[in-house]
Amino acid sequence: MKLITDKKIILASESPRRKELFSSLGIPFEVQPSGVVEELEGVYDPEQMAIAIADLKATEVFRKNPDAIVIAADTTVRIGKALLSKPTSNAQAKKFMKLLSGKVHNVITGVTILGPGISIAFAESTLVKFYELSNKEIDAYVESGDPLDKAGGYGIQTMGGLFVEKIQGDYNNVVGLPISRLYRTLVTLEVIEFEKEKSK
Repeated sequence: MKLITDKKIILASESPRRKELFSSLGIPFEVQPSGVVEELEGVYDPEQMAIAIADLKATEVFRKNPDAIVIAADTTVRIGKALLSKPTSNAQAKKFMKLLSGKVHNVITGVTILGPGISIAFAESTLVKFYELSNKEIDAYVESGDPLDKAGGYGIQTMGGLFVEKIQGDYNNVVGLPISRLYRTLVTLEVIEFEKEKSK
């Protein structure tokens, strides 16, 4: 199966994980980070917040590229009533890991697609259960530096995956981009299509 597009596609993200996931579609695209601060005051619903931040990112880049299809995403973690974004210090990362230890949390990624005549947004949710973590595990993981650029303070695709007991939903959503749902949405919008086999 090969996908093709005649559109200029821009991924409005500086995340290497999102870039890698989007690359799996095998279509050409550019990366243009938005520079938007990933924080909103007064928004407490995680799906609304993730979509709102993705909207801001996509709008910022689309304004400069009005002929392109711009895709942006934002991921947040909810545990109880707390929303965990990216930790800003080792101390905060340790606090996050202690909150997640032994419990189920929800990873939500909001995705926005903007283009000429296109404005679509959705949120994907995945449940993740952590094992009980020892203080030694938490300290060693945080000292590795891995948590600081990841929502919730861990990377499921790196050493943080060792803490996961079970997962319900889309694994790639936890990494940072629900690529299966995004692919289906882009096909429905006719942004991408299947390459027709050449007749022999």
